[in-house]
Formats: sequence, structure tokens, C-alpha cells
Amino acid sequence: MSPTERFHVLIATDGSTSARAAMTTAVRFPWRGGTRGSAVVAKQVRADYRRSILLAALDRTSEFTARSASRALRKRWPDGGARVVDASPVDAILTEARRVRADVIVMGWRGHGPVRRLLAGSVSRGVVRGASCAVLVVRRPIRELRHVVVGVDGSDNADRALSFVAGLEPSRGARVTVFRAVDIMHTPSHGLAPAGTRATVTAEVARINEGRRAAARKDLSRAAKTLSSAGWKVDQAVTDGAPLRELLATVSNVGADLLVVGAKGVTGLRHLLLGSVAEGALNRSPVTVLVGR
Repeated sequence: MSPTERFHVLIATDGSTSARAAMTTAVRFPWRGGTRGSAVVAKQVRADYRRSILLAALDRTSEFTARSASRALRKRWPDGGARVVDASPVDAILTEARRVRADVIVMGWRGHGPVRRLLAGSVSRGVVRGASCAVLVVRRPIRELRHVVVGVDGSDNADRALSFVAGLEPSRGARVTVFRAVDIMHTPSHGLAPAGTRATVTAEVARINEGRRAAARKDLSRAAKTLSSAGWKVDQAVTDGAPLRELLATVSNVGADLLVVGAKGVTGLRHLLLGSVAEGALNRSPVTVLVGR
């Protein structure tokens, strides 16, 4: 983003309870000065409905939702407005995000049951997968951001997520916990090997693991320095456990309002069936999730 461009927040809304939570969060979120805000309302009309009474009803509902969104936006952005896009929700949101060059999309979480989620996905999941910018998926309204957990893993997207948090305007006393899970090597089974060989292997595995922990601590120290310079109070957490499980445990332990992770960009069948830490965070996090890119 060039110095002449302002950070753009796009809020996706359909007038639902989760969309209102997203709007509340967007309006009260600690964006830096100079931020712009706008909203998008999707209105998908099937071809066989275009001449029916349903179209008029959809028009009225969409326009009402857009007017309501505009009023809410102007509490923060006097020139903010909402645009109705005739497309499916995911396509409408992604198209509008490209049109306004959004830096972040803010939307509510509208998860479905496990079978439908596996086969089709939700609107929020579809937007997260398709967006080229950060996506803030709101579980419940954030009126004041007090504690953030940021997952750090050395990837480019995790670094961008960290930069996103550093670019916010923290309130007095606001904290960030930077978290890193270490990929630990386990000692292989070697019951038939000589005692000396077993001891050598065990010592080498321990040396490798300690090197990985040291590298993780170094990464967290760099992240903490970046966030401290931006005005956050910073804590650090390193674990040897399963990344997603320990990340969510950290969110619970510190009472975080927001979990920040980087997108991993996993595609194809593996993405559908297994997902990533980001996908798991969306599914299981009890708090709002920011997926950074």
C-alpha cells in the first residue's frame, strides 16, 4: 500500500445477528487513523425469479439492509456507504473487496452442521479461502480489544498477520500473546541397537529439539519487539504440543478477545478433509479470528 492510499475496511452484511456483530466490531475496532470503511450486501436472484414478486421483495430487503449498514458505518466513517451486489454471497463479497481494494474483510461467522460444512462450506469459510486480503471473522462483538493471541510460525502470511496487529492502535494496557509451537523430533525406536548407539541417537535428537526451541524463542523475541514498538504489552508462549490444540488453549488461558493466524494456502482434497491451523481456528476458536495474508 502506497503512502497516498488509506487502509480500507470492507464489512459484509446481510442484516443477520452475526452481521450486526461484525458491524459493531468493525466500527469499534482500533484501526489506525485515516482508515476508510464501506459495506457490501449480496443479493442473489435466480434467472427464473427476475420477473416475479420475489425480486421486488429481495430488492426492498437488500436496500433496507444497505441503508441500515450505511447508518452504522457513519458512526465511525462519515463518508461510509453500502453497495448492493447481485451475486452469491461469496462472489459478491470477493468482487467488492477487489473493486475497493480492501485491506481487510470483516464478516460474521455463520457455520453450518458438520456434513454441510465438509461438503460445501459456509460463506465465511468461502471468503477466507478466496480472499487475497486479511479476513476478520467475528464470533461475537468486540467493543474494546484488550487481549490478542497471535500465532507465529515463520511463514510469510503469519508475518503479515503480525504486521496487521502491529498496525492497529492499541488501547491503554492492551496485550498481545505471541505463540509458537515447536515441531519436535521424537526419538526413533531402536531397542536392538547397542546401548552406545541408543545414547548417541537420544542425545542428537535432544540437541536438534533444543535448537528448534531456541529458533522459536528467537522468532518470538523478534515478534515481541515489533509489537512493543507499536505500543502493545507483549507476552510470549512456546509449546511442544500440537499447534492448534495449544493455540486454542492459550486463547482460553489468557482470556483473549481475538485470535490471529496466517493463512497457509493449502488446496485440493487435503484442504477439504484435513485443513490447516487457520481452518481449524475458524472451526473451533471460541473468539473472533483474523486470518492474515
